[in-house]
Amino acid sequence: MDSVYTSRQQHQILVVAAHPDDEVLGCGGTIAKHALQGDLVRVVLLSEGITSRDRQRDRQRRESELIALAQAARQAGEILGITSLVQHEFPNNRLDSCDLLDIVKVIEQAIQEYRPDIIYTHHAHDLNIDHRLVHQAVLTASRPLPGSSVKTILFFEIASSTEWQTPTSAPAFAPNWFVDISDTLDIKLKALATYKSEMCPWPHPRSLEGLEYLSRWRGATVGMVAAEAFILGRNLIHSLDSTNGAITKI
Repeated sequence: MDSVYTSRQQHQILVVAAHPDDEVLGCGGTIAKHALQGDLVRVVLLSEGITSRDRQRDRQRRESELIALAQAARQAGEILGITSLVQHEFPNNRLDSCDLLDIVKVIEQAIQEYRPDIIYTHHAHDLNIDHRLVHQAVLTASRPLPGSSVKTILFFEIASSTEWQTPTSAPAFAPNWFVDISDTLDIKLKALATYKSEMCPWPHPRSLEGLEYLSRWRGATVGMVAAEAFILGRNLIHSLDSTNGAITKI
């Protein structure tokens, strides 16, 4: 995010995602853009992944796949240029079996440690239950108390979850914030390619082709070659003084 003015502060970015690959699907191009511009990007992944594919959760049975998925997350993070990655072991697609407070506490700890001014996380009305609960937990953990570092919260879309929620069941994703990723789309696609177990063949929306088309469509709707789309949840501006770079553009 470049300042409208000549001065620009370094941003502290926190990405909170439910599953390994959500961070790249939702805002991989934006992460790479932040990193290239010198911002510090920390990623927190809450779920282990994989185990929901079985009728009963069995981490031991899926151990080798879980290890490979964690390695893919680290490789993707290196490609995007993130500062740090933490992956927790909440049960995959079973966050509704956990106390919400336990999820909130993990996110609160990350906010206290990293002091982010911008947070990226899930849309409130995705089809995936984990996405919805992570959204709620982030809002709870980042409530605007005095002294909070968080100034901006943005909600991203996840292909094969956000658009699969029917508009009669919940409000549809209607973005009002767009990040130009024309120069980082290739980085995003390269990072996604590390998630071999999560990507699908075309014409699945979670295919490399589908995600490139989505990025180019989101860009075309706002006059860009490629973009990632978000819903702005909160934006606090304390000063319009050019010395602190408070007014920003993407």
